[in-house]
Amino acid sequence: MADLRQNQTRYGNASAQSDVEFDAGLRAYMLKVYNYMALALGVTGVAALVTFNMTFVDGQYTQFGALLFGSPLKWVVMLAPLGLVFFLSAKINSMSVSTAQITFWVFASLMGISLSTIFLVYTATSIVQTFFITAAAFASLSLYGYTTKRSLSGMGSFLMMGLFGLIIASVVNIFMQSSVMQFAISAIGVLVFAGLTAYDTQKIKNMYDYVSHDETMIGRTAIMGALRLYLDFINLFMFLLSFLGNRE
Repeated sequence: MADLRQNQTRYGNASAQSDVEFDAGLRAYMLKVYNYMALALGVTGVAALVTFNMTFVDGQYTQFGALLFGSPLKWVVMLAPLGLVFFLSAKINSMSVSTAQITFWVFASLMGISLSTIFLVYTATSIVQTFFITAAAFASLSLYGYTTKRSLSGMGSFLMMGLFGLIIASVVNIFMQSSVMQFAISAIGVLVFAGLTAYDTQKIKNMYDYVSHDETMIGRTAIMGALRLYLDFINLFMFLLSFLGNRE
């Protein structure tokens, strides 16, 4: 009987130690995800500001700005980030962690170049204010997704339907140029990406169960998780900016 109690005690201690190690690993993994995302946002912000200063001076486009945004090259600027998202998603499992990181930073830089035109449309003050509002909302939603015991998996299909609907409506409104439709797109966009922030955070957290045994997989999954949350943040920011931003 004494041996049985000793074995149970050892098993309980080993189990508790395993849980502690898992929790510590999970925290380190999520911190890595958020650090990647924060650095990518910083890269995007710097690239956007530098590009704006290089392409627009004294109320007019520079020669470089006319080349970048006034020629067919503008389609490369617009579509290159999307192409890198697909490339990274498709090739991540065959990349080294360092290559995936470099690809992620290049993507963040290209996003900054493509987003630089918001400084032409909105005042710098409103951009900064909206950024901090987005950061506060994102932090709250991501914290909820991380801490809630409720499964958010049921939201996934609904949110993806909303996302595809947004894409279709946005393409249609390019031709319609309806302010009412644009307002509706922005409102729905805020709701969709608010939901995706919580949903993606929980999904990224749950992925640790499957990759915790492999440091390389942890590195790759952290980058893909950072990419998902980065896209949620950027889209939430852009839709909120359409509501809150003061136009030039």
